Amino acid sequence: MVKPEELMKFENELLAKGYKYICGIDEVGRGPLAGPVTCTAVIMDLSDLIDGVNDSKKVSKPKREKLYDIILSKAVAVNTVSYDQTKIDEMNILNATKACMKDAIMGLSVKPDIVLVDALHLDIPYETMGIIKGDAQSYSIAAASIVAKVTRDRYMEEMAKKYPQYDFDHNMGYGTAKHIAALKEDGPCEIHRRSFIGGILQK
Repeated sequence: MVKPEELMKFENELLAKGYKYICGIDEVGRGPLAGPVTCTAVIMDLSDLIDGVNDSKKVSKPKREKLYDIILSKAVAVNTVSYDQTKIDEMNILNATKACMKDAIMGLSVKPDIVLVDALHLDIPYETMGIIKGDAQSYSIAAASIVAKVTRDRYMEEMAKKYPQYDFDHNMGYGTAKHIAALKEDGPCEIHRRSFIGGILQK
């Protein structure tokens, strides 16, 4: 298991330069056919690292659920924003993701000194540092990725109760064979992204 200290390279360099409030931002849900894109901005207490924090894709669901509560309880500031399918269809997914990230950052209760982001250019009034595959390289981005993933997964699990045929509680809106088969048979539901499914429905 990766130790949190192993994800602190960028944060330690910034702390040594005098930065105090280091924000990590990450998104979940750019690729699915249904549901929102969810973005979390978090400023962690870097003097009190949490064991188990890593890229959310590398952490089991039970562990993510536990870490979610610990991160929220220990964070200096955290803010999560979701943009639904309507905004995604109106803006396109890249623009919706950037706007969602900006809203998450601007809504923090503490202003960051710098924002660590996974290589997206954001129009924000703060210094930024782009980190390729940041959720696997930065403790702060990894913490943000866990909160965003748990938040979005819980929403999709609720939607699975309303629309069980699409298997949202297992695919989280991604285009699995079962999901696509249900989409072709029953058509889209309210949370499907119309801009993502046109080609599927035409086949």
